Amino acid sequence: MGERDDPQLGRSVQAQRAARLMELLGLSEDELCQILAVDPLTLLSGQLQHSTELPIILTLLDEAGERAGAAVLKSWTRSGPPGKRPIDALTNRDFSAFEDAVSELAEHGFVLRGGGGV
Repeated sequence: MGERDDPQLGRSVQAQRAARLMELLGLSEDELCQILAVDPLTLLSGQLQHSTELPIILTLLDEAGERAGAAVLKSWTRSGPPGKRPIDALTNRDFSAFEDAVSELAEHGFVLRGGGGV
């Protein structure tokens, strides 16, 4: 019986994916709820079956994490001016903008813009 055949298994996998996304990016529960468009009770109960974007986001982050390093992802998520940060794209559910930001991270690494630079 596969994930599609067993709703309980599907819920468990989605809950694990949500927890992994939360850990990878250092998200709060509120941020995760916004990204997944669910209420806290749905998140806690693991009933995230409809969240098709979750595996896609994790795949994008895995690829970027391989190049930039997993530790960089948390800092990168909140880097940039307010409204233009990767976390803003995610919480606004602008997955296209987030995908672009991940692609830039994978191509150029973690670059701080502004007064100084690293």
